[in-house]
Amino acid sequence: MTLGSVFMIGLTLLFLDFTGTLHHYLGWLAKVQALEAVLAVNAVVIVGLAVLTLIFGRIYCSVICPLGVMQDLFGWLGKKAKKNRYTYSKEMKWLRYAMLILFVAGCLAGIGTIIELLAPYSAFGRIATMLLQPLWMLGNNVLASIAEHYESYAFYGVDVWMKSLPVFAIALITLVVLAVLAWRNGRTYCNTICPVGTVLSFISRFSLLKIHFDENKCKNCSLCTKNCKAACIDFKNHQVDYSRCVVCGDCIESCKFGALKYSWKTSQTSKTSETSETSQASVDPSKRAFLLASAMVTTAALAQEAKHVDGGLADIIEKKAPERQTPVVPPGARSLKNMTQHCTGCQLCVSKCPNEVLRPSMDIANLMQPVMSFENGYCRPECTRCSEVCPAGAIKLIDKEEKSGIQIGHAVVAVDFCISALGEAECGNCARHCPAGAIEMVPSDPDDDLSPSVPAVNEAMCIGCGACEHLCPVRPLSAIHVEGHEVHKMI
Repeated sequence: MTLGSVFMIGLTLLFLDFTGTLHHYLGWLAKVQALEAVLAVNAVVIVGLAVLTLIFGRIYCSVICPLGVMQDLFGWLGKKAKKNRYTYSKEMKWLRYAMLILFVAGCLAGIGTIIELLAPYSAFGRIATMLLQPLWMLGNNVLASIAEHYESYAFYGVDVWMKSLPVFAIALITLVVLAVLAWRNGRTYCNTICPVGTVLSFISRFSLLKIHFDENKCKNCSLCTKNCKAACIDFKNHQVDYSRCVVCGDCIESCKFGALKYSWKTSQTSKTSETSETSQASVDPSKRAFLLASAMVTTAALAQEAKHVDGGLADIIEKKAPERQTPVVPPGARSLKNMTQHCTGCQLCVSKCPNEVLRPSMDIANLMQPVMSFENGYCRPECTRCSEVCPAGAIKLIDKEEKSGIQIGHAVVAVDFCISALGEAECGNCARHCPAGAIEMVPSDPDDDLSPSVPAVNEAMCIGCGACEHLCPVRPLSAIHVEGHEVHKMI
């Protein structure tokens, strides 16, 4: 369907955009995703999706879910290679319900990794952020170079960096597995693994609009079964498994005899359908493959050679993240527990962070959930973008005034590394640039005002923004770093 392509392209652009403008217009596309709406307790969206499924069947999976539409693209390419490639198979209840039980158990136990690996929107977010956004940014940099050559600044160059190698590998494996499954068997993931699809299947069994056979017209040619990406049409018995049907309309389009209809008809047999066709609803042919392919092509770009600009003075040593005893999570997350319970690891906040502070966690229990690190920037007090885009309630919406008073952590000084404390040079970078005024330089010897100065942190005032850690000239490990708080405080 064209509408499915619009949703897919819109969500793809939402993840690719690094300027921070599209989320004002497209952010709602993320907030109407089923699992995210449940975790955010968005009652309007939850009820709306339930009613939508009760009327139309699992149309959510073919229109709103970006991972479903992406699988349709791979399935479309598979059908180009071999037509009529699908077959009917019985529902694998043991696998579907086992995956659902595992998912629910992960939610109740607070094991974020299970949620992130099984959630469909999370899988799409990983692919878009880790695989597609770097290509999009490289393409932007190519255009910026061309524009600069003609003395135009319509584009500006941006840094392209690896946010997390393990998550990149997971995203690549996810894409390959989904591509192979969709190429060969269509919606295998949706009807065997996806917990959202399984939950919606309970409702879709009772949907008002369904695919029905007209047995008088059916010639048992099997084209409907061979074109059903959900493997849910048994043409021999003229039956459709409505729990797996994603209402794509491919079966209706492939039927040459008009024996299939998407209608309100319930328990009446289809033999009398010639006199009861007044209530049927038509399904438009799907055009989403062409539109989606166009969107994917726009992300392709030539790679640029990475360079370090050192001003001709010395090689720049890149900063390394310290070993933090407690991870730092964004203002608005409220606590590590809230982040664990609500985050699906969709990477939208990571892709939107303008200061390159957020990145996926490496911790096995909360793998792929966002944590903060300050090698590339710090959390500016005026920026609230991550709280604006989070669709699952893991990062609650906050304003700039509220953010300036949220204490997500506090700075800790490593005197042995500090060049000022060692007497090598007068620095004070951390004190000068602290937006909260929580750091001051004091004599290392309280009885000697001429002794080397060391930074002293007022933990009651520090908000944990990371400006001190980022701007500390000591490398590779900063002489001052931020330790997170398990529960955020207001100061």
